Amino acid sequence: MNHADPRYLEAKRSLDSRARSRRIREKLLAALPEKPTIVEIGCGTGTILPQLVEWGVDRGRYRGVDTAEHLIAFAQDARTAEFRHEGIPVTEQEQGFTVGELSVTFEQADGLEVLETTPDVDLVIGQAFGDLVGVSKLVTGLESALAPGGLAYLPITFDGGTIFQPDHPADRAVEQAYHEFIDAEPGRDSQAGRHLAEAFRRRKGDLLGMAGSDWILRPHGGTYPVDEGYVLRTILDFIESALSERTGSDRTDWLATRRGQLAARELTYVAHQYDLLYQLPGS
Repeated sequence: MNHADPRYLEAKRSLDSRARSRRIREKLLAALPEKPTIVEIGCGTGTILPQLVEWGVDRGRYRGVDTAEHLIAFAQDARTAEFRHEGIPVTEQEQGFTVGELSVTFEQADGLEVLETTPDVDLVIGQAFGDLVGVSKLVTGLESALAPGGLAYLPITFDGGTIFQPDHPADRAVEQAYHEFIDAEPGRDSQAGRHLAEAFRRRKGDLLGMAGSDWILRPHGGTYPVDEGYVLRTILDFIESALSERTGSDRTDWLATRRGQLAARELTYVAHQYDLLYQLPGS
């Protein structure tokens, strides 16, 4: 899966919005200071920024970082255009822009390195990020960056459930091969959600909340909502890469069948994920 594909990141926005836990969001907003300092690691195209503003987080400072330079440029242009389209005042500055009383910057940087060098952060966001880096490195980095009482919000954290419908005889073998492919890449973890929860339990802070945030991608009225068909096509492409070194007519048939179902708008996909909210002790 190309996590640096702007179209994929924009297309999955509707899925993320449906999946994120309202209960965890309410806990986050209740614990957040009035003018927080926010760092988003692996921000991609910055799609969570408008969501924060909609939730009332419209004061303070937001800094989005991603290793992909083209995503940072896309985020800057797309989010300013979106706010203006919605009639929300935006003032461009030498670096970034302001929306309401929220100062916004996007920059190319490694998220874990930023955590190591940026202290006293009120909120670190890592959406769909926890399964891309080592759990221990991420938790250590979060605790290094967060101010006393600071919060880590990790929504859409994958946790080892890949489900397709209708059933196919090769489903179990394909899911196992897909997850093994993820786990073979350094830093990746197909069960990151549960492992992060356990890591937080052993630390000095509190796991304020953990809730399911499963993606459910299914056709409605003979079509997929928004651009979600592209998300599903991208996921099938990634699974094809995972299966490329594994032979077997059952897996070849699985891919052909699933692509046919996608084209016919008959394919449903579910990814099991968690939203986690962790807080350091106060001063």
